Amino acid sequence: MSTFGIPQLMLPAAELIATMSGSSVFIGKLLQTPLKLIFDNLGTVPVVISLSFDGGATLIQWKTFSASEGLVLDDDLWTFPKGMSIYGNGASGDFSVAYTYVKQ
Repeated sequence: MSTFGIPQLMLPAAELIATMSGSSVFIGKLLQTPLKLIFDNLGTVPVVISLSFDGGATLIQWKTFSASEGLVLDDDLWTFPKGMSIYGNGASGDFSVAYTYVKQ
């Protein structure tokens, strides 16, 4: 007899998106623990992404995205925590973070 794992339901979270203004902009907060994450610089200038684990009091510069650069994080074993805040700093354009999570 075969043993199959119990499937888990992956759901999409609402997209986090903000327009860059030349200073630090709050893009959004992860309301669920993400399974898959998509970071996408929709603009034509670089955007520096910073992460905060304390509501924005401390910002950790994480990655600079070049114009139109995207990044997919899909490691099912390692992830960013629920509650993490994401900030962007770029001269113009939009930056998007999309993610999925497992229904508990």
